[in-house]
Amino acid sequence: MARPSTPAFACSECGWAGAKWYGRCPECQVWGSIIERGRPLTVVAPASVPESRAARPITSVGVETAAHWPSGITEFDRVLGGGLVPGAAILLSGEPGVGKSTLLLEVASRAARGGARVLYVTAEESAAQVRLRAERTGALADELYLAAETDLATILGHLDQVRPALLIVDSVQTVSSAMSEGAAGQPAQVREVAGTLIRVAKDRGIPLLLVGHVTKDGSIAGPRLLEHLVDVVCSFEGDRQTALRFVRALKNRFGPTDEVGCFEMTGDGIAEVPDPSGLFLSRGSAPVSGTCVTIALEGRRALPVEVQALIVPSNAPQPRRVVNGVESSRVAMLLAVLERRCQIKLSDKDVYVSTVGGIRLTEPAADLAIALAIASASRDQALPQALAAVGEISLAGEVRPVSAARIRSTEATRLGYTALLDGEAGDLNAIVLAAFARGADATGDRPAF
Repeated sequence: MARPSTPAFACSECGWAGAKWYGRCPECQVWGSIIERGRPLTVVAPASVPESRAARPITSVGVETAAHWPSGITEFDRVLGGGLVPGAAILLSGEPGVGKSTLLLEVASRAARGGARVLYVTAEESAAQVRLRAERTGALADELYLAAETDLATILGHLDQVRPALLIVDSVQTVSSAMSEGAAGQPAQVREVAGTLIRVAKDRGIPLLLVGHVTKDGSIAGPRLLEHLVDVVCSFEGDRQTALRFVRALKNRFGPTDEVGCFEMTGDGIAEVPDPSGLFLSRGSAPVSGTCVTIALEGRRALPVEVQALIVPSNAPQPRRVVNGVESSRVAMLLAVLERRCQIKLSDKDVYVSTVGGIRLTEPAADLAIALAIASASRDQALPQALAAVGEISLAGEVRPVSAARIRSTEATRLGYTALLDGEAGDLNAIVLAAFARGADATGDRPAF
């Protein structure tokens, strides 16, 4: 018997096709993603194009129907590039309990108060549970409609009945369709549900907000195709131990991807933080040894972050290196550079390095502030309060300039830092010696450096 010319099996994740079934896709190495094709491929005959959908020159296409309209939350609009776009599909992902539903409920209530009819579909909670949360956060509005459904056909029925101007589905992994096999959350189901909702939203010009779950490693659950289907992919980040939350755009067809929105979780819901400059600084007025301020860059936003260090003598054969908010490998490298290039003995001491406010520093621009904080703790001498440090440190002890230096310098000047040490200063040893040449005076004033 001749083998079929059309591959009988395909991968639901990457699209690989073959004539034999595998438990693991040989292309993308995903387990359980090989499915059998229902029928062989057929050649699609060309169809006649109606006059209303005929191809036109790009210069004659109007953009009035694709203009942004504000959602009512400035920080969220900043990330989206100005607001919601009619027909746009936006995917919001994040860890469980970070506040995704609270944020979208606030977006829905602001839009409803502005006169737009909103349909909020909850597939994880009951309508009464959402109502209780809306009462607590003050998100009640007459134009906000709730529906607790997990069936795609029923959701489309609500869509025809309510005719909203904004559709929110929480979440796409818990909705299932009878047109696809498998349980809710399976790749085929997620693809079918998301594809149908996106197609309906674009046909009717309705902005669509989808909530997406994440896996253990932090990536978006479901097929990778989901991120390609939507227009905007936003990540809602935050530590449960702190109230600060960040919204980042990982993909945005209507705006930049380097903007960051800041929010704060309170007992009354979620609140915007338009100027988070004081959230990552200590409240003490007197200068303390082992502290240094750096100007970190979150997207296009410059934030002052205080780095704290503590040096304790140790008799253990392997002294402890404890870090919080910074990379441990980066701190280990800076300790080696300080001991070799600046003759600061640290191999027999316990070193503790942490940031204030729970923020995490991952960019190399924080190297100089970390090194100065460690040197200050080792000498038990405070740095001037008017000092901020930005720079990348090489293994040779050279301080290199960093990106967006003008933005960092402007923010440091606005906050009252009269001395900004950066990569133009040169050698690390010279910078450390110059930084301690003038210590902060007893009154805590900010002298010119």
